[in-house]
Amino acid sequence: MYTIGQVAEMFGLPASTLRYYDKQGLFPGLERTSGIRRFGDTELEALRVIECLKKAGMEIKDIRLFMEWCAEGPSTYPKRKAMFEERMAHMESEIANMNRALDMLRFKCWYYEQAIQDGSEDRVEALIPDDLPEGIKEAYENAHSIKPFATHGTPARSSMSECGQDNCGLNG
Repeated sequence: MYTIGQVAEMFGLPASTLRYYDKQGLFPGLERTSGIRRFGDTELEALRVIECLKKAGMEIKDIRLFMEWCAEGPSTYPKRKAMFEERMAHMESEIANMNRALDMLRFKCWYYEQAIQDGSEDRVEALIPDDLPEGIKEAYENAHSIKPFATHGTPARSSMSECGQDNCGLNG
């Protein structure tokens, strides 16, 4: 059994976070001795799952629902599996978006390195898209493979003239 301070140190979390999780019902079987929380292996594993789900973007209310399903037993296996499948699909989509962003950064770093060497963007612009070096071409194609980047509810720019300059390297 571990104290709240020991668990906080093991997971790199403030003790207040663990108290909050407890108040939210995420540790239903948590033992107390003279009012002091005692974390066992079950709570440590629950905390690993909680932290994973939080990193996957799940809200506390949904994590609480998952914990309730766990307490209900095997009849909730399909619900739990569906919850994890939804989170996995969400994460895969986020990773794909991040990889597209990373490829755009790779391409732009290469693009501007070439422009710096040449003193202009003319030559590098002429290479786009068919004559780019192989690794850069792959990054360019991935970065440009689907809809322009946009955040939730924020439309992406629709034209290159919106950047405020005639040629600001956004064409590539």
